[in-house]
Amino acid sequence: MSSSAVSLGTVVRAAVRQGLLPAWAPVAGLLDVRGIRTAAAALREAFEEAGAPRDTTLHAFAVKAASLVPVLRLLAAEGLGAEVASPGELALARAAGLAPGRIVLDSPVKTVMELREALALGVAVNADSREELARLDELLRDAGGPPRSPLGIRVNPQVGGGSIDALSTATDTSKFGVALRDGGARAWLVRAFAERPWLTRLHAHVGSQGCPLELMAAGVRAAYELAEEINRTVGRRQVTTLDIGGGLPVNFASDDVTPTFRAYARLLADAAPGLFDGRYGLVTEFGRSLLAKSGLVLARVEYTKTAGGRRIAVTHAGAQVATRTVFAPASWPLRVAVFDARGRPKTGPPVEQDIAGPCCFAGDVVAAGRPLPLLEAGDHVALLDTGAYYFSNHFAYNTLPRPGVYGYAHAEEESDGVRFATVRAPQSLSELVAESGGAYAAELTALR
Repeated sequence: MSSSAVSLGTVVRAAVRQGLLPAWAPVAGLLDVRGIRTAAAALREAFEEAGAPRDTTLHAFAVKAASLVPVLRLLAAEGLGAEVASPGELALARAAGLAPGRIVLDSPVKTVMELREALALGVAVNADSREELARLDELLRDAGGPPRSPLGIRVNPQVGGGSIDALSTATDTSKFGVALRDGGARAWLVRAFAERPWLTRLHAHVGSQGCPLELMAAGVRAAYELAEEINRTVGRRQVTTLDIGGGLPVNFASDDVTPTFRAYARLLADAAPGLFDGRYGLVTEFGRSLLAKSGLVLARVEYTKTAGGRRIAVTHAGAQVATRTVFAPASWPLRVAVFDARGRPKTGPPVEQDIAGPCCFAGDVVAAGRPLPLLEAGDHVALLDTGAYYFSNHFAYNTLPRPGVYGYAHAEEESDGVRFATVRAPQSLSELVAESGGAYAAELTALR
């Protein structure tokens, strides 16, 4: 083991030894702090190498990918901002200590209250529709002065979708943004900027997992070309910043980090050469690609059984943490590593097994027919590449509690070489009862 990294086996063994999976909390999320720092550095360096000016580029982490305050604080320490899409995400970003000027608000359903708060704080806002832009007009008239917030419009470049429909946001009928290729839309957008000198940004986001880099670059190029047209038409450099979204897909098939931020930045430089010539500030909104490889879900095997000749290991990690994998396994397959009761890697001939979760529906299976060393009760399974969107976005089926989340790093002073820090404590049953209306137990029976 090097002085700066820890192996998966070492991490799992340390987690078991240090009691991160007690009897009452048999599943946990683990985050590699060094891996997160490395990913953040790779993002910054890739865009700087492509020519993006450091002082006018904001890499805003998509908070929905890991809505955990300590994670946002760590990323802020690495120079990243935050992209938020709800009042809750904005509250998390502020709790993490991010300055309003390093936060971008993107949501298709911003209320008047949300917009008013963002404008008061100086948070950047991308209007998602014509109606939202009209709402901003009213709020700015009421305020009686120029906005503190950088303001822009999100456009849907309508360049097409990837292999996962639900994550493709630049199709002809996507709910996001102003549809750029619809009749009259382009002229309306140019006019909207000409009439509003305070509009200084354009935003486009093509999608995420399942979207090829070329499709993403085409969407960015469409936004860049629109910005050029607007600035030529109004006769001034009004659009000063391009928010190019995020969406870099993740390789879930191996440990390899592909595609890389460097490859994407180079492709963008080829697709829109003027993007990095210093005339435009840049905002990015990457999420999954920054954290996925640095996280895993670790769960205890409670029982094993055989059905129809198939071995089944029933674990405590299912749809409540691996929601997308359970409901769309073809799009979200996960690698599984297995360990014994003491956290040591299991060996032995591969046996075809299902890795099932705790939820009470038949489809709660995170891996079907997977050849693995034979699992037994008390063993552990690790779901790899789950640092984004998995344990941070809990699905509360069967009122299963949210798992604890822990960051880890190499520590020579620890007997097993790993130090853990709490990111989120395991949810207690009393907390579950409270959020399920425990304080109002008698309210309905009092109605007649």
